[in-house]
Amino acid sequence: MMAKGGAGSGMIWATAEDLARRRPVVLSLYRQVLRALNSPALPLGHAARLAKKAECRAIFVFGAEERSLHNIRDLVEAARHTLGLLNRGRLP
Repeated sequence: MMAKGGAGSGMIWATAEDLARRRPVVLSLYRQVLRALNSPALPLGHAARLAKKAECRAIFVFGAEERSLHNIRDLVEAARHTLGLLNRGRLP
């Protein structure tokens, strides 16, 4: 079993400090994605919009349980990519 350590120490598990440092970034991305899903530029009806929001919520809830630094980094990058697509009026 690997020991816990910070992102710079070569360890793969997140420490409480790592999680606390990433929390504001993740919350900001979550809010931005939900706001982007409300955009009238997206070709979504009301039910489809609610379904996309529920999907987003489920992904972020799943991500909140993640402790692997690599997986957390991948989830943040996926959220940033999704946000970029949404801001261009495209669905991920």
